[in-house]
Amino acid sequence: MRKYLVVIAVFFSAFSYALHVECVGTATLLTNDGDTLLVFASNPELKTLNSIGEVDWYRLPDTITPIQMGTDYFYPEHGEGYMIKVGEERDVFWVFDYDQLRPAISQIEAELTCENTKLFLEGNIPQMQYTRLNGRQTAYARTCRVEYLDAMWDDGGEMWVDSAAVEELSFENALVLAASPVPTDYTIHDILAEQLGLTTDTLSSPVYQPIALKAHPITITTTRGNKGETSNEVNRPYEPDDVVNMSAPLEVLFKSNGLNAEYYQWKIYKGSDLLLTRNEAEHRYTFMDKGNYRAVVVVSNTHCQLDSVEFTISISESMLLVPNVFTPNGDGANDEFRVAYRSIKEFHCWVYNRWGHLVYEWTDPAKGWDGTIGGRPAAEGAYFYVIRALGTDADENAKYILKPVYAKKLKKQDEALIGVYQLSGSINLLRGGK
Repeated sequence: MRKYLVVIAVFFSAFSYALHVECVGTATLLTNDGDTLLVFASNPELKTLNSIGEVDWYRLPDTITPIQMGTDYFYPEHGEGYMIKVGEERDVFWVFDYDQLRPAISQIEAELTCENTKLFLEGNIPQMQYTRLNGRQTAYARTCRVEYLDAMWDDGGEMWVDSAAVEELSFENALVLAASPVPTDYTIHDILAEQLGLTTDTLSSPVYQPIALKAHPITITTTRGNKGETSNEVNRPYEPDDVVNMSAPLEVLFKSNGLNAEYYQWKIYKGSDLLLTRNEAEHRYTFMDKGNYRAVVVVSNTHCQLDSVEFTISISESMLLVPNVFTPNGDGANDEFRVAYRSIKEFHCWVYNRWGHLVYEWTDPAKGWDGTIGGRPAAEGAYFYVIRALGTDADENAKYILKPVYAKKLKKQDEALIGVYQLSGSINLLRGGK
């Protein structure tokens, strides 16, 4: 005969005590707002420990007249409360027989919505009701565990994969669960049965076809150069989903990654102005102008629409900074004459020696001069540059001179133009040692 040792330690009225009883057979101990509940798998039977000896047994609410005296074995009834007494020490508890609490479910039906699944259990789920010492009716809240299939996004595989979902709910005839976007059945476990080791007491529903959907929208920004390379472009993103305060032109891939979805709609706003609407699951868009943007996606199918998900993109104003020295000695630090830039859409730089001869020019602001002329190291000393550039925030009517005039003096009105860069100055080439 399998036995569980149950230690009962409770407080009642003004008495404090801790008596020990042994449950004969399979049982579990529960507490409910300070009440001690003993639940048996079947046929409740109690025995006092040998160290205690014989006790008197009382059926509540009567705590004066014992129903059994001087015995160590007792056969309690389902749903009744009892008191055991040894001298002035007392212990109070309530007893339940799981055979009387076993759910009798004949059918499971489901109501599917976009937000949740409602399971309706046809049949009886007995409640654990009992009367407290104060005469008030109370009940122990039974719970169940529901297992079903859901889906989760796998970043590594860039795909949706099935995942096990578990919810613990009040064990009632109507159960409300999160909606699943994949075909699944629902397995209902009575937690009380599991506590008693009755793992076969489970209920299973049919397999239901989903109407709910999921989406995992992401943004992926383009990069210039390889990750880890030294970059002179300020705020160029190298990690996905980081689209705040970026340099333009910024190409962004928008991907909805919908599951059980049929329709997609992307909208891009600048402020309150709608720039475009696209009905593809994914698309690319290049942001050129400075300002704050919102990208909103709505995913839907015949039955459901997923609430829109919003991304914020902030494009920085242009910037162009020119150093005054570089050291092309191969030490990996400052080996090229490069500008620091942000949001530049057109660029041209010319480098001259002291006699005004053109020694190098380039049109990609991410590139630079390595300090060589015709493949041979250039002499140390001062060189002169002229830079003409346009930022993405320049007015569409802004003009600048592509072909430079050496050492041209800038006009005040040219200096004040937003996003227009007409720069000239000197750059010192120093080699030194590695």
